[in-house]
Amino acid sequence: MKGDLTRLAPKDQIHTIPEDPPMRQQTGGAHPRPRIETLADLIFGLSLSIGSIALIANPPKSTGEITTHILAFAYTFFVLITAWLIYTTYMSVLPIETRTVTFLNVGLLLLVAIVPYLLNGVEVASPALTPAEVSMIQNYSSQLFALDLGGILIILATFAHVISLEEKRLVAPELVTLFRNGRNRMAILAVLTLLSVAPQFWEWTLLGVPIRLYLWYPPLISYWVGRAVRPDSRTYKLA
Repeated sequence: MKGDLTRLAPKDQIHTIPEDPPMRQQTGGAHPRPRIETLADLIFGLSLSIGSIALIANPPKSTGEITTHILAFAYTFFVLITAWLIYTTYMSVLPIETRTVTFLNVGLLLLVAIVPYLLNGVEVASPALTPAEVSMIQNYSSQLFALDLGGILIILATFAHVISLEEKRLVAPELVTLFRNGRNRMAILAVLTLLSVAPQFWEWTLLGVPIRLYLWYPPLISYWVGRAVRPDSRTYKLA
């Protein structure tokens, strides 16, 4: 029997070594955090801190101002935290090392960094200015903020578009439609926000508040209502 075994062909003597399993496709798994993501967390955090510092730097002159300042800060907070939640979700699967994504990240962080400054120009008026001057500054600051918010939405929509490209296989096939819907939703909200730059939306008022300011709320309402009603459409279950 030993002689028979020694005469066996090598392929019959050696057990076949199983091939390595194919590389797992990316379906939203975590990857090491690039430095720009750490920088992004810092900038988002600083923007929130600047908003709270602005409240301290402008002591209220009445009880009404306290409420107004808190509401203004709450809006700034929700704008930044909503953008951060969407951004971190996208960055968990996006190949951040590409040139386009890097440039978009830099642009997004710049827009995020100036959010508190622009909103402070809309909400806080210098007592040394005349009512006409205050209105002019608030109008200009609100126009710039509308452009800023619209730019943030466009960049986030671009991120969603890159992720939704099937040939890139960045997410599981069943998630592609969710990212496409997110891209379309943010693109529509960006257009609505950019339209509010028109001078008429500052001149037209509702309950004494320019219509332009009301047009800044749909992006927040869309995200948080959607997250409450259909969590899968906002969280994507990437983890």
